[in-house]
Order: sequence, then C-alpha cells, then structure tokens
Amino acid sequence: MAAEGEDPVYYVISDLHIGGDEQLEEIEFIEELLEFLGRLEETDENVELIINGDAFGLWEFTGIDGPEKFDVLEETYPELFEQLRDTGENVPITMLPGNHDHELAAYEEYVDRFAEYNVEIVQDRSITRPVGDRVIHFEHGHQQDPNNRIEDWGNPHMTPIGYFYNTHVVSRAGHLSDRGRFNWLKDVQAVTPTERMPNWLVSKYFYREMNPLLRYAAIPFLFLFNISLVLAVLAGLDLAGIWSMPVDRTEAFLGEFGLAGAAAHLLLSVNVAIAGLLLLVGIPAYLFLRDARKTIDRFGVFETEITVDPERPYRKAAREIFSENPETAIFCYGHTHRPKVREVDGGLLVNTGTWLKRLHRREVIAGRLPPVFYPSYQLCAVRIESDPEGVAVEYEGIEKPSPVSEELTLTERLLTLGREPNPTLPDRTVVPSDADPSTDDAATDDSGDDAADAVARASR
Repeated sequence: MAAEGEDPVYYVISDLHIGGDEQLEEIEFIEELLEFLGRLEETDENVELIINGDAFGLWEFTGIDGPEKFDVLEETYPELFEQLRDTGENVPITMLPGNHDHELAAYEEYVDRFAEYNVEIVQDRSITRPVGDRVIHFEHGHQQDPNNRIEDWGNPHMTPIGYFYNTHVVSRAGHLSDRGRFNWLKDVQAVTPTERMPNWLVSKYFYREMNPLLRYAAIPFLFLFNISLVLAVLAGLDLAGIWSMPVDRTEAFLGEFGLAGAAAHLLLSVNVAIAGLLLLVGIPAYLFLRDARKTIDRFGVFETEITVDPERPYRKAAREIFSENPETAIFCYGHTHRPKVREVDGGLLVNTGTWLKRLHRREVIAGRLPPVFYPSYQLCAVRIESDPEGVAVEYEGIEKPSPVSEELTLTERLLTLGREPNPTLPDRTVVPSDADPSTDDAATDDSGDDAADAVARASR
C-alpha cells in the first residue's frame, strides 16, 4: 500500500473496447492487460488508475439491453474482473463512460455491480484530479465529436450517428468475420477515421479474399499500369505517324528474346490497350469529377471535424478549460485512438491512445494497386505526476508482438517494401509550474484555426 502523504500518481488508459457480438468478444491484449493490472496490484506508490472511457464495447452488443450486458461481460471475462477486484484493493480504480459504454452513465445498477469489483463508475461527463498545485481535466472526448455526442447525458435511449455505425457495421462484422478466408473483418473497429472504411475493405478483399489466381493474374496488369499509360501515349503517336521510334525500338528489343519477348509484348499490348481506353474515358471523367468536387467543397457536404482536423475540437475545448480554470495543466482525453501530446495555451492536450490494433495506410511502391493497411499495437498507459519543474506526462509502452507476419501476406509486404510504419509514443513532457500562455508557440499555432474557419466559411 502507498505511504500516506505521497503525491498522487495517475495511470490513465482508455479505448479498450472490450466485448461485443461473436468475434468481437476476443481480446487480443488480454494477457498484457492482466499483467499491467497485476503490476498495479503490487505497487507501493500512491496510484489511482483512471480508465478514461470506452473500456467496454456495450454498443456492440445488439441482442441484449441494459445491465444484462454486465452479466455477459462477467461471464466472458472472469479473469479480468477478478484482477480488477484484486488491483482495486490496492489502488483506486475510476472509470468514466465513453460513447461506446455510455450506458454506464444511464443505469445505477452498473455503479453497484462494478463496485463489487472495486471499480468506481463516475457517471459524469468529466472529472478533475489534483497534481501538485495544478489540476488535471479528464474526459473521454466524444462530447467534442458531433457524430458521437450524447445530447441528453444519462439517457440510455440516446443514439447519435456513431451508434448506428457501430450497431449496423461493427457488430455485423463481428457476426460475419469468421466466414472469410481469414478472420479479419472483426478489425473494422480499428479503422480510423471511418472515412477510410471503403479503402480498407477494397484492400482486404484484394489481398485476402480475392481468388489467388485472379489476384496474381491481375497484379502484373495493375503493377504496370503507370508504364502502360506512357506506352499508350507513344502508341497513339505511332498510329498518327508523328513519332514511331519508341515503338519500333521496343518491338525490336523484345524480338531478341524469342518466345519470352513475344509473351512480354503481348502483356504490354494488352496493358496498353486497356490503359488507352481508360485514358480516353479518364480525361473527361477527371474534368467532370474535379468540377463536381469543387462544388461539393463549396457546400461542405463531406467536410467533417474528423476529416478536416481531428484535433481541432479538442484544442478548442482545452483552451476553454484552461481559460475558465487557469489552475488546469492538462486536458486528458481518448476517443480518437491517436496517442499524442500537444502544447496548448500553456497546458498540455494529452490523448491516451487505444489498446485496439492500429492500422496504418501505406501506398504500394508502384502501379495502381490497393493500399496496404499495416497493423500495429501501441499499448500504453499514460503516467501523470508532479515534478520539481511542474507536471510530468509520460507514456509507458507495453510490449506486444507485432501482428504483421501473421496478418499481412508476402505480396503486401513486398509491395510496400521500405514503407513500413514505425509508430512511436510521445516523449516525456513537463508542464512548467510558471508556464505563460502568452509565450506558448502552440497558442499562436492554434490561433490560426479561427482564421482558417473564417476563410472556409467565406469560400462556401
């Protein structure tokens, strides 16, 4: 147990998304989570564990309602709940509702039943905690997201747009995932932002679900598409009698290789024919789509907070909190699944990331092939404590083997050679006790948001 009088230390995790229909009930990080909780069970520090929203995927349970979901969680994850009870005997555990588990704020029964496992459910939108002579503001972050904001807090029947996406898309994926050639569809909840969903589905279909014979037959055509566009232009110049030298030399060169050269010539000819047709159709289509896109941009049809700048609403919320409560040093949130620290008006905007898999989009090295989505884990707990210089924020990474070798095909790895992501956690950061918002570079940087908004509104 911690010695009395010690300064408090806060460990913060969020976005575990535990539970859901069928395949979504699998927790790929269960061993790491139990080990982390077991470490806190043995600590001698004055620690509080804060689970900052979306601990559970209650939205992803579509066959049962209300506190009945707790029964399923308790039955499915007995080791987790027992470990929560053991850890909670040594350190306080506080859990805030997120959007996926907003029901925690809607039913008192959840408060009572989690209390049996030494977990305190706080049914408010946010909480604060002291650190040194400053304060930390905690909230999950979905109230700053118009697609997931709960307008009537605590109402179990509130269903923002994000609710329907999760019940109709994510939960459905949990039902269907094991029907594929590989069990990949359950990773749909790791796709962020959701605007990338169509690209992710095309990518997984092409590299995972497509008949291998079709895929390997299509790759040469798609891989050589860029070259074929150039050759199509040169073939057009040859047919028009303007410039025949490139075509003549290519035919002569391939003719020296006999049957292999003839096969290559046939492949290039088919590619050139296809590319030529696409080029003829593509030019007017491009002009039309470009004009249509300009019109759409003027009306802001597809412009959302998440596609424009996922951090903007949180920077704005942090500035308001720091202005209203100058003693606040940190605005800590989750929701967007991006572990990041940013200076805002003399304080820190801290995102606690996610324990779900993360997917990093990578374009292939050549050709017109679907992008590859590299999986990775960035399991972490954010440690916040007082420091002689102010308030310190440090990300403690939790090791988990990379899933790349199991989840990416050899084709995907070869096509993105040299483009593998290398995700890293933010460095240790300290908010100085005497931080002056007027001299903060981030304040100047963020002040451009309002100007950008004004320009955008004027252009619509």
